[in-house]
Amino acid sequence: MNRKEPVSNIMTKDVITLHLNDSLFEAERLFKKYHIRHIPVVKKRKIVGMLSLTDLQRLSFVDSYDDSGQVDGAIYELLTVGQIMAANPERVSSSTIIKDVAALLAKKEFHALPVVDDEKLVGIVTTTDLLKYLVDQY
Repeated sequence: MNRKEPVSNIMTKDVITLHLNDSLFEAERLFKKYHIRHIPVVKKRKIVGMLSLTDLQRLSFVDSYDDSGQVDGAIYELLTVGQIMAANPERVSSSTIIKDVAALLAKKEFHALPVVDDEKLVGIVTTTDLLKYLVDQY
């Protein structure tokens, strides 16, 4: 195990992103299509927030589902991604060592961090990425 290995070796580089004015319908579509749980929100490749699947699930009350199990669209029509995202998320650079990323995720109880170089989003690292890395070490 390389103790100085950078997070760039395990991060996802082809990041799915959203924009501030995107609809929650679009966010839900991306979560389902790509089987992901976190999406960075960008403005001209600059990170401005993070949206998690949990953020959407918090909006989905039991009464919000119709008989088919689909979310009632009225809730999603009232809000945008920018209104429910976590603004100004903690971030790391691509040269941050994996151990430091793991410590930050554990301390802050985050499940994903945007990876930013020169103020531009270059990747995302998740707890799943860290677990896969750990498994590969054994």
